[in-house]
Amino acid sequence: MRLLIPRYCLNGILVLCLITNFAVAADDWRVWRGPNANNIATEGETPPTKWGESENIRWKAALPGRGHSSPIVVNDRVLISTADEAKQIQSVVCFDRASGRQLWKTDVSQGDFAPKIHQKNTHASPTLASNGKMVFAVFPQFDRIQLTALGLDGKQKWQIKAGGYLPQAYQFGYAPSPLLYEGNVIVTSEYEKNGFIAAFDQQTGREVWRIKRPEKMNFSTPIVTRIAGRDQMLLSGNAKVASFDPQTGRDLWSAPAMWLVSCGTMVWDNDLVFTSGGFPLKGTMAVKADGSGKVVWTNRVKCYEQSMLAHAGYLYAVDDNGIAYCWNAQTGKEQWKSRLGGKVSSSPVLANGNLYLTNERGTTFVFRANPDKFELVAENQLGDEGFATPAFCGDQIFHRAATSASGKRQEFLYCIGE
Repeated sequence: MRLLIPRYCLNGILVLCLITNFAVAADDWRVWRGPNANNIATEGETPPTKWGESENIRWKAALPGRGHSSPIVVNDRVLISTADEAKQIQSVVCFDRASGRQLWKTDVSQGDFAPKIHQKNTHASPTLASNGKMVFAVFPQFDRIQLTALGLDGKQKWQIKAGGYLPQAYQFGYAPSPLLYEGNVIVTSEYEKNGFIAAFDQQTGREVWRIKRPEKMNFSTPIVTRIAGRDQMLLSGNAKVASFDPQTGRDLWSAPAMWLVSCGTMVWDNDLVFTSGGFPLKGTMAVKADGSGKVVWTNRVKCYEQSMLAHAGYLYAVDDNGIAYCWNAQTGKEQWKSRLGGKVSSSPVLANGNLYLTNERGTTFVFRANPDKFELVAENQLGDEGFATPAFCGDQIFHRAATSASGKRQEFLYCIGE
């Protein structure tokens, strides 16, 4: 629980609030995939299931520039990355969680934008990561990946070149979010040249370990979980489902995958891990995480850009064309499928027994995490474009959406709550 200290407190009092909240802010959403790395909100939270421009909106703040990164919530602050494509400036923006008032905007890089990216990508697609005291931002530059550490006051702590970035055959841009693990921040970049995964000390930016990756393209964000008795860093792509030691980067095990490229982050249930890919072949698969590399089941469903969600023995997914699926996690048996509609790039989030999924047209579908049948709870519309996955914390939803209703595209950050 949070201490009952006013969220609107300023200056020195605000510092006291933040220091106190480092240890007690149980409803933070500080990294990609949330506090448990599985896109499942903290138990007991009851966010709204229905909203609109004039219903259950606590506040709405205009965002400068363009991005597909998700918001993160750290104590009483909401942070998000963005990019001004015209000026070629990449920034981190911070808002007050209670009011939506912009607290600061820090420009961390300028110039050297890649000449080409995919029309569905942006120059600010990786989600920020925070350890509660610092914020880590990863941005692609023309030939490098830049890693920046900021304080919660927006002041830069350090900035480094994490490694190379040189897509050639397919100039689609960059996607992986930074990963935090035991005092390190882990950065991934997999392209035809200079591909790497590397860990850096959170306090100093000093390199801790680095591994070279195959000269192939991949867009997945790795994730760390404790499975089969040890911490494993899971990553799919490069025609493999793979596990690494997050302390050293050493290979633990791998299994062959049906595809070369993945975009989604892997998920798990008991001793199985799950992934999906879509180029050049498509499919979803389950693999034993015990080091055997045994492929337990596969199907031909393509969940390419979005991640899936595993919960209570079942695997939930929404494919690229907006069809929702539920499978038995251990056997792969299809429990049900139902068409939601619209192309999908964001990932489902589970909160209070409901799954929330936003399509590219800005519609958020809410449906029950029920393996017996598909149950639609609500459909909600904000703007006319939705690519980012929302953050859920403290019975609130923090949602990035864009609208072109006025003839000019504008992004907004919403706080949804009753």
